[in-house]
Amino acid sequence: MAIIDSQVHSYAANTPKRPWHSVPNWPDHVTGDEMVAAMDTVGVDGAIFISAFSMYRYDASYAVEVQRAHPGRFALVKPVDPDNPAVADVIADWKKTPGAVGIRIMMTKEAGRDPNDPGLDRILRAAVRHDFPVNMLCWGNVDAGAALIDRHPDARFIIDHLAIMLAPNATRSAAAVGRSAEGAGPRQAPERGDQGQRCLHAVPRTLSFPGHLGPPRPRVRRLGFRPLPVGYRLDSRLRSRQPRTGGRGLPPNRPPERQ
Repeated sequence: MAIIDSQVHSYAANTPKRPWHSVPNWPDHVTGDEMVAAMDTVGVDGAIFISAFSMYRYDASYAVEVQRAHPGRFALVKPVDPDNPAVADVIADWKKTPGAVGIRIMMTKEAGRDPNDPGLDRILRAAVRHDFPVNMLCWGNVDAGAALIDRHPDARFIIDHLAIMLAPNATRSAAAVGRSAEGAGPRQAPERGDQGQRCLHAVPRTLSFPGHLGPPRPRVRRLGFRPLPVGYRLDSRLRSRQPRTGGRGLPPNRPPERQ
């Protein structure tokens, strides 16, 4: 059985050649080669590579470059811009890109998007037309995300990070593993509350989060989510796997099976 990581972010160092839009509290670089090496170490065969919005905004050229170098290991998701009146053409071009399997929109409160935004309507109509699922980041703004889903019943949505934001009391634990939220503040401010809004899928060691997350909202439960236990001992699971010298990779010319 192939093991597929449902969301990874790989990125080059912040240089004039490929400058970052913002500088989150992340490692200085996680290149495509480094990501593949890490995947091989823990036995991950392939991954959905979502172009890092924090660094590159709507430019997915680095993701395309990495996928071209490792075509059997990555499928690609690109953030798209609701303010671009030609966004439907962008999505049509993306459909032709080798490895492209989806697009992404940002529905956080910081993004300030109304579910009735005409740019979102253009994106979701194009997604249906081109048979793309839509990754949606709506943590801290679940009601708006649910309203957008209700507005577009024909679209397929993937809820990034299960729409979960960790409470501020998880900040220190998140900082301890050297990671922060997507779009979080600068490296020099590690104690800000939003630094605790971490990616649950990427925890490299044991973190235990008490029940402050509470039960899922009714509309989220309606979408098919169930409460998940927290405090997984991911470190022991990783240690129990034997390192591989190479992953099996994604099946050629098709996206990984949905999990």
